Amino acid sequence: MNYAIVVPCYNEEAVLAETTSRLLEVMQRVAEKHADLQGRIVYVDDGSRDGTWPLIGSLSKQHPQVMGLKLAHNAGHQHALWAGLEWAAAHVDAAISIDADLQDDVNVIPEMIDLFLGGKDIVYGVRRDRPTDTWFKRTTALAFYKLMSKLGGDIVYNHADYRLMSRRTLAALMTYGERNLFLRGMVRTLGFPQAMVYYDRAARFAGESKYPLRKMLAFAIDGITSFSVRPLRLISIVGLSFMLVALGVIVYGLAAWLCGRTIQGWTSLLVSLWFIGGAILVALGVIGEYVGKIYAEVKRRPRYFIEETTE
Repeated sequence: MNYAIVVPCYNEEAVLAETTSRLLEVMQRVAEKHADLQGRIVYVDDGSRDGTWPLIGSLSKQHPQVMGLKLAHNAGHQHALWAGLEWAAAHVDAAISIDADLQDDVNVIPEMIDLFLGGKDIVYGVRRDRPTDTWFKRTTALAFYKLMSKLGGDIVYNHADYRLMSRRTLAALMTYGERNLFLRGMVRTLGFPQAMVYYDRAARFAGESKYPLRKMLAFAIDGITSFSVRPLRLISIVGLSFMLVALGVIVYGLAAWLCGRTIQGWTSLLVSLWFIGGAILVALGVIGEYVGKIYAEVKRRPRYFIEETTE
């Protein structure tokens, strides 16, 4: 049996050598315990602008267990990860996905493999604690998980993209045709026997975070709109509420007119117009987000192109 550790990379020149060293050390420990298991490291370069790809090429020459896929352009983290998983689905019995920044604890990989050998098809790496994250990042992450749960999204709390998947779950995942990828939600819908391993999140070893606030918000919106239509239902509920309020105001206005108590109401009129106008714009924005996703899906463009490999 063999397995691959899939690592998406974007401008990770500063950390890649250390990542390779730690992953090779873990793979050696796995080999000592399971002599029939052979592991590989698959780096997926997502259109890096620094020396990431030349470094991957150099590492693949130094270590036969290392290989690389170079995407023709920056397709985004989720598509780069998909490219690695698609390769793994055709070549290995199991794939472990992990980010290159070493914030996820590589030392739980042997535990993941033990659970896989014990019959689990998917093993999630779940953060036990996030002491290295800022208060803002911890709070917004917690809010995102709670919001996804309220909107009907079935995702694992404090889990990102650190997981093990068996060949049959990879094959099942590859049947998903959507282009708007939210893998932590998609994998959860697969079913199959699952387990979790817990670890403490470390600080980034080197380099800069690839998820500033702007990208975090965009990713959260993608996740919500990819796996829930409840925002559209919420718009309907809000619209119905406005209609009921409007009916109440009409009844009140007619009653006041019949009683001769009509007054100049420019202030209330101005406030109500601004409020309803803002609500309409928000509703149009939400609907537009869903229409944009449908537009991207129906074009059926390729997710990525592989420009080069190390093999």
